[in-house]
Amino acid sequence: MSFELYADSLFTSPYALSVFVALTEKGLPFSLKTVDLGSGEQKQAAFADRALTARVPALVEGEGHEQFVLTESSAITEYLDESFPPPEYIALYPQERRQRALARQIQAWVRSDLVPVRVERDTETVFFKKPCAPLSETAQAAAAKLVHVAERFVQGPQHLFGDWSIADTDLAIMLSRLVRNGDEVPAKLREYVDFQWQRPSVQAWLARHQPG
Repeated sequence: MSFELYADSLFTSPYALSVFVALTEKGLPFSLKTVDLGSGEQKQAAFADRALTARVPALVEGEGHEQFVLTESSAITEYLDESFPPPEYIALYPQERRQRALARQIQAWVRSDLVPVRVERDTETVFFKKPCAPLSETAQAAAAKLVHVAERFVQGPQHLFGDWSIADTDLAIMLSRLVRNGDEVPAKLREYVDFQWQRPSVQAWLARHQPG
């Protein structure tokens, strides 16, 4: 068994982070490869012929004719959870079916909605503290929606569904776009983000932004 994870060369993709965390939590051995999105490397044949959507993250499993390549982060994390299930491996999703559905709902939502927040608070402002302007009126509305929904799910400073799930990482990273830039966020959500950022698998990703 061998895996390769292709991430962006700046390590700012929240979706590559999600898969990195999933592999790390599962304890699966993998090598990390990077793709320079700024230069358009993802569109070149060497990558695009394997990762057909020409996006990161991309997970490569196996070698030669048996090689399997998958893109789209939530598809990858679901595949990993089905391929390496508990109790031998940590669960990435809640075991109860409705909670599992809600976790998948959160994943889909933070990837498909809240575009103004994702644009005006891109992850370079989170990981590199890139300066940003006050939120526009449209982004303020999106941020209010994010806070409203998150408050319905976050009941305490720890996990959404009792035990940790990959949805915790995804929601916390989305909320961190506001928290790490000083935007107004209820204390309960700030505490939740801080708690999730301390998880060793997330810290292992953040360590890649440290000098040296």
